[in-house]
Formats: sequence, structure tokens, C-alpha cells
Amino acid sequence: MPTLSYAQEIEARTYSNAPIGINFISAGIVQAKTSNYRLTSEVMSMTHIFDAGGQSGKLTLVLPYAQFSGSKKISGQTVISSTEGLSDPVIKAAVNLYGAPALTLDEFKSYQQDLIVGVSLAASIPWGKYDDNQLINVGANRWFIQPGLGVSKALGPWRFELAGEGIFYSNNTDFMGGNSLSQSPVYVAQTHGIYYFQNTAWMSLDATYSKGGQTYLNGNAISGSQENWRFGSTLSYPVNKHNSIRLSASTGTYSRTNNNYDLYGISWQYRFGGGL
Repeated sequence: MPTLSYAQEIEARTYSNAPIGINFISAGIVQAKTSNYRLTSEVMSMTHIFDAGGQSGKLTLVLPYAQFSGSKKISGQTVISSTEGLSDPVIKAAVNLYGAPALTLDEFKSYQQDLIVGVSLAASIPWGKYDDNQLINVGANRWFIQPGLGVSKALGPWRFELAGEGIFYSNNTDFMGGNSLSQSPVYVAQTHGIYYFQNTAWMSLDATYSKGGQTYLNGNAISGSQENWRFGSTLSYPVNKHNSIRLSASTGTYSRTNNNYDLYGISWQYRFGGGL
């Protein structure tokens, strides 16, 4: 479930431009909840903006710690599960290919966005806590890689983004006592409408659609293909030039396999470097 929550998280401004040399450190709490389970994650991340062949790029490391509690019916019996520990870290790189030149902080003051085109690649590292005797864990004991392509278009104070991604999973060969759990790729489309206020605060309206992800146990299908629609919103408000607070929320509105959940988050972000 931690991996699922990350994969379906609605993330605005992946392909935005920022001055090179700037760093962002953030810390926050995210909770995903349904009628059957609750997953709470304390998340720290660090992002660095760099020059990628004349265009801006960003490199992000995400370190989550999670607590999970819930229940699931298996063969007519209710299984109650509770666990906590380090979840799988995620590393993500996003590189703009067009429209987001690598600029210093002084040069960036006169930058006006038009059209940005970029690519991204995320990967999980299976270092999270995992027990093969448990059905549900905060670590997945497998890798995923997530390549993506996106565009961002500026219209006055608005930015409109559209992105597509594929999530590809390695096999968990130690599932419940040595079984092999595999999963088909999940394909995701995201769109965002982002409004920038004069004080550099911004608010986004977000939507995502995902499809795929059928799971197999020892080669035999144990779930159908997923299909999900999620909608949400994010608000980022600056406290001063170094600090800001971000609030986010999203909810599932349609799910073919009944795995909708509500997601809420709050985080603090600190900016430094690059001449700030």
C-alpha cells in the first residue's frame, strides 16, 4: 500500500522551472485512509535543481517512515494487520528538454514561462521493513521504475500541465513464505491547473487516471486490472523567502477494483542555496 499510494499520488509542477543551485528540504505527514485501513507516513525529502545541458533539472530523494493498520478478508476470514517501519525510499529525476533554460537566481527574475517539455524517471529502493510472514508490509521487497513525459503551458497567472507515466515492477520472490508475486505495469495520466498568486503562493486543481496493475501469484492471476480516477488540490503558501507550507488532499472517485482511498498531507519546505 505505501507503494500504491506513492504511485497514485497527484504531483503538480514536476516540469516547472527553478533557478539552478537551489535546494529544497521538506518534512511532512501524509495519511491514506479507507474504511478498512489507515496508512500514515512521515516523509522527508530533498530536491536539488541543476543544469542539465542548458535546461533545468531536479533530483529528489524521498525517505518515508510508515505506520499501517487495517483488515482484509481472505477466503471468508478477516485478517487484521498492523505494522510500522521504514518504507522504501524513492529517488526521482526530472529533466526539462525545452522551454526551461538553466538560469541563476538573478537571471531567473526576468524569466517568463511559455511551453515546457520534460521527462522524468523515478525508482523505488527496496530497503523498507519487510516480513515474508506478513501479508501486508510497509516495504514492498521489490523495485519499481516510473518513466514519464510531461508538458507545461503558461497562460497569464495559470500553468496547465499534462503528463503520462508508466510504472514497471520487479517480482517479489519472497512473498508469504517463498511465493512469487508479480504485477503488470500501471499506466498513469495526470493533469493540473495551477494558479500563481502575486505573493508567489500557488494553488492547483489536479486529476489523475490510472489503468493496469493486475497481480499474479506464482504466475496465476489473483486480481483484475485496476482502473482509477482521482481528483485533488494542493495549496503552497510562502512564510518568507526560505520557508513555505503546503497542504494537499485527493480522493478516489472511481475504481474498478474497489481500492479507492482518501489522501491528506501537510508539509513544511525550506529553500536554500543558489544565491538565496
